[in-house]
Amino acid sequence: MDELSATLREIVDDKLVQVILSNSRDRSCGDKIKMRPVLLQGKLMFQSTRYVGKQVFHENHDALGACELIEKQLQEQFRQCEITARDRSVTVLVSKKGKMTIKVRKAVCDTARALAHNREKQYILREGYPVDFLVGLGVQTPDGKITKNKYDKFRQINRYLEFIEDILYRLPSEGTIHIIDFGCGKSYLTFAMYYYLHVLQGRDICVTGLDLKADVIQHCNELAKQCGYEQLRFQVGDISTYEGEPKVDMVVSLHACDTATDYALEKAVRWGASVILAVPCCQHEVNRQMHCKELQPLLRYGVIKERMSALITDAIRAGLLEQQGYDTQILEFIDMEHTPKNLLIRAVKRTQGVGVIGQRMLKRQEACQKTGISGLQESAALQETMKLLDVNPTLAHLLYRNQGL
Repeated sequence: MDELSATLREIVDDKLVQVILSNSRDRSCGDKIKMRPVLLQGKLMFQSTRYVGKQVFHENHDALGACELIEKQLQEQFRQCEITARDRSVTVLVSKKGKMTIKVRKAVCDTARALAHNREKQYILREGYPVDFLVGLGVQTPDGKITKNKYDKFRQINRYLEFIEDILYRLPSEGTIHIIDFGCGKSYLTFAMYYYLHVLQGRDICVTGLDLKADVIQHCNELAKQCGYEQLRFQVGDISTYEGEPKVDMVVSLHACDTATDYALEKAVRWGASVILAVPCCQHEVNRQMHCKELQPLLRYGVIKERMSALITDAIRAGLLEQQGYDTQILEFIDMEHTPKNLLIRAVKRTQGVGVIGQRMLKRQEACQKTGISGLQESAALQETMKLLDVNPTLAHLLYRNQGL
């Protein structure tokens, strides 16, 4: 046991890649345990995932706690342990009589492979490391490989988590973070958000996914239960009439069709949500309304009018959120080659705090001050633009109605 302890204390650090404990003595207590390094609020930790039947249980440990867990499990529960690190691999076998055999192999240096690895994008969720919800949704195989026709979805999920990573500082640091995902659909990104915030970041969160499709909602609830995600729930409901929460910290609306996005944004404003993430689609309303004599030579082409209407719709939405006290960006979600519905509106409630988004917005405000353009002037200009185009989007109607304008 002393040899194992010494080996573990040498290897359980930033060189560790993965630990797999298997060959269980009692499967009712667990089939296997996997462990991998994770960064939680900038600190290196080690996340263990215990598989018990169809359920999984996650825990996070510091280096000492991770070593102690591995030692204890080899003494009491498992007979085999495979440890992979960047400089070596270790196999531990325990006989029925308790005799322990440790084999250590040095890693073979493959320069070409190392260079190729360095060129790869370092995703938050990495290929080769199975994640329960990704396996359940068919994005990964049980051994962590990305399913052939799901690689674009895997990239999209990681891109989405990068957007969330940018605004972590704006979510409450204490108490439960309440999140609503309007129009969650099959919930790839809902599960990813829960996993990232709760499992990887260790935040206390409660996430509700809302959608109109009862069969999809049932499947999502079953997968959440299977993964052991106790504070992730899904329910059937309509965005425009949903009133299920008194307070929400973050509102997500991904591909809610046409004016459904507007209802989601209005509710987020009314709740005073700290963060809003929206990927609109099917922006038909402004296309039907828009009429502008000055632009008619351009708008007479149907496909041009459709695309301009979509961009104008989202620009107006972003401007309206600015009026409501949000620092707002429109960002490319994923490459245009994968889907034309690739713009994300990210709005963070204005504050004097600092952070990546806050620093960018302060620079923008300084630029506006230099040009002499005030917030009131920007607001008036937006109204004039809407008047020029002869449009009255649903979000503007909802916000102004609520404020008696």
